[in-house]
Amino acid sequence: MHTKTLVFAGLFLVEVTLGAATAFAQPKPAGQVWVASWGASQQIPETRNELPPDDLRDATVRQIVRLSVVGSALRVHITNTFGTDPLRFTAIHVARPVSIAGSAIDSATDKALTFSGSTAVTVPAGAEVISDPVEDTVAPLTSWAITYHLMEPPTPETSHPGSRATTYYMHGDFVGAADLAGAKTVEHWYQLSGIDVLAPADAAALVVLGDSITDGHATTTNGNNRWTDVLAERLQASAAGKNIAVINVGTGGNHLLTDGLGPNALARFDRDVLARAGVRWLMVLEGVNDLGGLAHANEAAPAADHAALVSRMLMAYAQVIERAHAHGIEAIGATLTPYGGSMYAHAPGFDQDRQAINAWIRAPGHFDAVVDFDKAIADPAEPNRMLPADDCGDHLHPNPAGYKAMGEAVPVILFTR
Repeated sequence: MHTKTLVFAGLFLVEVTLGAATAFAQPKPAGQVWVASWGASQQIPETRNELPPDDLRDATVRQIVRLSVVGSALRVHITNTFGTDPLRFTAIHVARPVSIAGSAIDSATDKALTFSGSTAVTVPAGAEVISDPVEDTVAPLTSWAITYHLMEPPTPETSHPGSRATTYYMHGDFVGAADLAGAKTVEHWYQLSGIDVLAPADAAALVVLGDSITDGHATTTNGNNRWTDVLAERLQASAAGKNIAVINVGTGGNHLLTDGLGPNALARFDRDVLARAGVRWLMVLEGVNDLGGLAHANEAAPAADHAALVSRMLMAYAQVIERAHAHGIEAIGATLTPYGGSMYAHAPGFDQDRQAINAWIRAPGHFDAVVDFDKAIADPAEPNRMLPADDCGDHLHPNPAGYKAMGEAVPVILFTR
C-alpha cells in the first residue's frame, strides 16, 4: 500500500491511499443490490420549524425528494426516531410528481406502500421502518412524491428542517389525490429519512456528513443545487459513475462535538452513515460551527482553550475514520471552507484553528483521500475569505455559484478508481 498525490486543475489536492480500495471493497453479489438513493438526517425540529400538532391531526402530508441512481424497485424509510410514543400511519403512497415545485402527482404512477403486506404501519417510539419493495422503473436524478396520512400527530415530530423543498399538508385522507389543492406549505421534511433502490450489482453510495454548507443553506428552494446535487449530476454524466448515489446528511447548525441543531456528528453517525444501504464512501465536511462557536462565545478565549478544542476535534475526525473503516467504508476528508468576515470571525487570530484543522485533514495517514474545498472557493487575495462571487452574503455560506464550484471540485476518480 502506498500514497500518491493527485493534482486537479491546480485547484485542490487529493491524497489517495492506493491499495485501500481493495481492502475496503464490499462483496458484489450477482444480480442487484439495495442501495440508498436519497436520505436526510433527522432531529427534533426547533419551535419555529415544527408544525402545530393540530395541523397533523387527521392530516395528509406530501413531500418531494430527488433520487440519485437507477433502479428497478424502491423502498421507503419512515421514521419516528425522536418520537416518545408509537406513531401510526394509516396509509403511505409513492408517485412521480408532475413538477418538483407543486403538489400534483401523475396518478398513473401512484402506488400504495405496504409494510409486511399491510398498508398501515405503526412505528415504535425511537424506531424506523422500511416499506416492502415497490417494483418500478426508477430513472436517475428523478423526483418522487411520498404521501402519508396520520390520524394523530407525532409526539414530538421527527424532522429534517433544511429540506430546501416544499412540503404540502392538509386535513383529511388524500394520499391518492392527484393534487392537494388548497394545502398549506412548509419548507421542511417530516418523518421521512431515506429511499433505497434495487440497483445494478456494482452500485454503491457516498454519504456526506456535514453541517449547513452541505445541507444547502442559501440554495434555491426546489432547485436541487446543493454541492452534493452538483456532484450527483457529475457522476451521472460519467460512464463509470452512473451507479454511484450521493446521500446528503448535512444538518444545519450541526457540530462535531456538541449538540447544536440536531445531535452532534458522533452521536448521529451510526444512524446517518452506517445504517444506509450500500455505503462504500463517507465524506466529512464538518467543524466550522465548533470553531466558530468558541470565537463567537468568547472573543478573548485563551490560546489553551483553542488548542484544546482543536485537539478534541481531531479526536472526533479520528473516531469517524475508525468507525467507517470498521464497516469497510473509505473515509474522505474535506477541508473547512473560509469564513472571514462572518459572525464567527470577530476574535483575533480567528483563522488559526481552521488552518490547523485543515493541515491535519490534508496530512497523509489520516483520511483515505482529501477534497480541498478550502482552496476551491477561497479568495486568493484574502485566503481566509470566500471569493466574493461564491459568497451568499453572510461570508460563511456559499451561494449557488459557490456550491457549484464545490461540487465540481470533487474528483470523480475517487469513486471510480
